[in-house]
Amino acid sequence: MTHPARFHDDDPLLHRVRDLALAFPGADEKISHGTPTFFTVKVFCQYGAPVKGDHDSWALRRSLVFRPEEAERAALLDDPRIHVPAYVGAHGWLALDLTHAEPDWAEVGELMDASYRLTAPAKRVAELNSR
Repeated sequence: MTHPARFHDDDPLLHRVRDLALAFPGADEKISHGTPTFFTVKVFCQYGAPVKGDHDSWALRRSLVFRPEEAERAALLDDPRIHVPAYVGAHGWLALDLTHAEPDWAEVGELMDASYRLTAPAKRVAELNSR
C-alpha cells in the first residue's frame, strides 16, 4: 500500500531536520507512511505524525517525532509543544510541534541525539561518542 506524501519537499523546517538527522553516523532517510523517516538499523526520528485520537488530521505534519529518554518523558509531556503521536505514541514516542514558535534547533538536536542513542547500534553510538 502506498501512502500519500504528507510533507512538502521545499519545507524549510524539513530541510533543517533532514540536515540534523543525516549528520548522525550511518543515518539514512526513507519515506515511510508518507513521511520522511530517519534511521540507522532502526528509526530514530520522523518528520510529521497524526495526533493521537485524530488519525486523519495530521495536525502534527510539521513536527519532530522522537523517542525520549524515559527519565525525560514526564517533563517533556508538560511542554505545550509536545504531543503524543498516533500509532507510535503507544510505544513511548513523542512529537515536538515545530510550528508552535521558532524552533530551538539546539533542543531539536538534543532530542534527536537521545533518540539516536536509544535506537542505533552500539558501533554507531561509539562513532558518535568519538566525534
